[in-house]
Amino acid sequence: MSDIDLRLDKQHVRMNSGELRSYLIDGVQVIHQKGSPGWRNSDTEMFPIIGPTSDAGFQVSTPRGSATQDQHGLLRELDYEEIENSEVHAVFEKRYVANTLVNNSKFPAKSTAEFLSWPYDFRFRKTFNLDANGLTISFGVSSGQDKLAHGLKAPSGEKGMPFMLGYHPAFKLVTEVPTITPEGGEAISLAEVLAVGSRALEVPNCNQIILNDQLSLKLKSSGFRHFMCWTEVPNMVCVEPITFYPYAVSQENLHEGFDQLEMDGQVFSLRIEVA
Repeated sequence: MSDIDLRLDKQHVRMNSGELRSYLIDGVQVIHQKGSPGWRNSDTEMFPIIGPTSDAGFQVSTPRGSATQDQHGLLRELDYEEIENSEVHAVFEKRYVANTLVNNSKFPAKSTAEFLSWPYDFRFRKTFNLDANGLTISFGVSSGQDKLAHGLKAPSGEKGMPFMLGYHPAFKLVTEVPTITPEGGEAISLAEVLAVGSRALEVPNCNQIILNDQLSLKLKSSGFRHFMCWTEVPNMVCVEPITFYPYAVSQENLHEGFDQLEMDGQVFSLRIEVA
């Protein structure tokens, strides 16, 4: 899939295959660049679970039985389809049919689970909207369309699809002392994030963070409940809105962090703008 560019005034956004590759604000790059030390991506989504599963044999409990999931779910193993785009707007979509086996890219080097699967249909839409003041990345999640289209219904008494959702954008850092400040809270240093390591630092009950580096960015989430922050290098940091912090429970009990999807689906978002 070729690059897609959004432009407005002094803002320039570049995407490829649904991934946010670049966000220039008045010539300043705020997104971690692929190939730079720290992480091979610039953003991704965590769905329908967040967190590792290896200690639980890559199995996650659902109302429809056990599902085989690797770290952060199977959505990242699916390809985005471009739905539409304009000068300031772009939409991408992934669809999944229940119980379809998906190749796990971590197998066999980093995982013993060759195939992943999920016992529910879902549709996942990722939308970029650029306006005069910033960029909004939205996620529309719905489930069951394929079954409903064939006149089939969920089992009697079953609630909506269980899920967790996290957005995992990586921000470029250039100063020696960047800070991450939750709304109403104290500043978190990069050293504190580094000290937590691979688990990621939880920022509970928070929907707004100021990331202060070369620019001061306001990151405001909607639909999520918390943030977590991760990095293992000083040149980038991931500031991730999440519905559930996965290290709050053992991997065998990861299902305790599920939400139930509403019948008409739900929308989540992260807004990025200069503070």
